[in-house]
Amino acid sequence: MDNRSEIREFLASRRAKVTPEQAGIGGLHSGHRRVPGLRREEVALLAGVSVEYYARLERGHLGGVSDSVLNALADALRLNEAERQHLSDLARTAGASPRTARRRRTTEEVRPGILAILESLTESPAFVRNGRLDLLAANELGQAMFAPVFATATRPANLARFNFLDPAARTFYPDWNHSANTTVALLRTEAGRDPYNSKLTELVGELTTRSEEFSKRWAAHDVRLHHSGVKHFRHPEVGPLELRFEAMPLPADPGLTMTVYTAERGSPTYDALRLLASWRATVESAG
Repeated sequence: MDNRSEIREFLASRRAKVTPEQAGIGGLHSGHRRVPGLRREEVALLAGVSVEYYARLERGHLGGVSDSVLNALADALRLNEAERQHLSDLARTAGASPRTARRRRTTEEVRPGILAILESLTESPAFVRNGRLDLLAANELGQAMFAPVFATATRPANLARFNFLDPAARTFYPDWNHSANTTVALLRTEAGRDPYNSKLTELVGELTTRSEEFSKRWAAHDVRLHHSGVKHFRHPEVGPLELRFEAMPLPADPGLTMTVYTAERGSPTYDALRLLASWRATVESAG
């Protein structure tokens, strides 16, 4: 088992996205083209390697390739930061065994200290997830905000399953298409980091089989870094929410990320979060 097919499809998909004009070689390589984007020989020229060597790389033989060649290849294909990291991950795990491919042992347990931090965040929804988007822990407000996700009986609740298999996701995410693209890109990024994660492989297989929307996005080989930004939700109890988020990897807990959402004081979303906290408290007391 190896990741040669992943390497081949990723490089071919990135090559198809770059036109000769974008690469600055339009005048030299004009005329009828049978393939979208750049030809292999054009990538080789731009990267400063032989056509035979690049063809070998695109067949999936990235193991042992130097950083300088990877950087030249990334420049030629005009890769963004996330794509460059993905290429590096694919090279790191190329031809490696399951034991040596993993950089560090990942964990699925949330330490008591992290749980305490979560619970101390009383005005901000927050949760801890792993690379396959399982929600492993959430504070009270996080559980309230993501109530539609936690509504499933399956544990741990999973953001990808919710996005593609639960009709409620189309309401919860006002821009469902953007959310779906991000979800798949995050899973594809994780697959590059940890290609021998059997649970991730099982999840991807399930979603590919059950969701055409997932399958077509998975085939695109898009990747993404997801550290900060603004997200929009439509909560069934309090309506529209516009929240800033920070996604912070936990260095002492490889593979885990804490995500915290915040709203500007005095904003409609801030008031909605206070209402959401009251709703959660009412539900808890009734239960």
